[in-house]
Amino acid sequence: MKQFENKTIIITGAAMGLGLAAAKELASRGANLALVDYNTEALDKAKQEIHAEFVDVKVITVTADVSNEEAVKNYVAETVKTFGSIDGLYNNAGIEGKQTGMTAYDVEMFKKVIDINLMGVYYGMRYVIPVMKKQQYGRIVNVASVGGIRGVLNQIPYVASKHAVSGMTKNAALEHGRDGINTNAIAPGAILTPMVAEAFRQVNPDDPKAAETEYAQRNPIKRLGLPDEVAKVVTFLLSEDASYVNGQTIAIDGGESNIYGNS
Repeated sequence: MKQFENKTIIITGAAMGLGLAAAKELASRGANLALVDYNTEALDKAKQEIHAEFVDVKVITVTADVSNEEAVKNYVAETVKTFGSIDGLYNNAGIEGKQTGMTAYDVEMFKKVIDINLMGVYYGMRYVIPVMKKQQYGRIVNVASVGGIRGVLNQIPYVASKHAVSGMTKNAALEHGRDGINTNAIAPGAILTPMVAEAFRQVNPDDPKAAETEYAQRNPIKRLGLPDEVAKVVTFLLSEDASYVNGQTIAIDGGESNIYGNS
């Protein structure tokens, strides 16, 4: 029997990057998957990729903007309708926004980052936790960031939202550990995803690869992370192997967050 056989996991932001990598890792271990993303075309492509590699895995897709409360209610309801339970939630959907100084930051973009990164995570927990509570079992992994454990220049709403995700994770662990629900967060550093590639394009539009190379030199292991490396940590936190891990924010950054301010 595979580790996640008969377990149902919801993944938001599942069409690409960290979400898709986690979906494939979980599929390899037999999980039923509810893939959620705002991009229907990319979501369908992700489902096809997973089925091509893991023929027997049960997958549904739900198009949703996670900042829309009704859309979140719907993806939860569709998952329960299809699979009858929700064993895990990977609250992954998020955006970086723009790289702009604090006093010049566009207020509407600020609100959009907060709505997706903070409210999207909150709504996910708000509507999944009651299902898990009835089961007396659940695993939640929220995506914070190293921007949720330190400051990042010119990314004020991103940093604010990710610190808040870490805080909500602690509260959920305190409130619902008694219900058999473990809630943790991950704090990825610079991982080679489309969102991070776009950040390097903003830093150096003429040569984003040079910006990536320069950034990687600050890391103790002199490279950026890979989505698969994050997916393995997420899978661990969603599994029974992490049964006594609760309320933690775990950095996945090659050790870089330990040297900020000292390099």
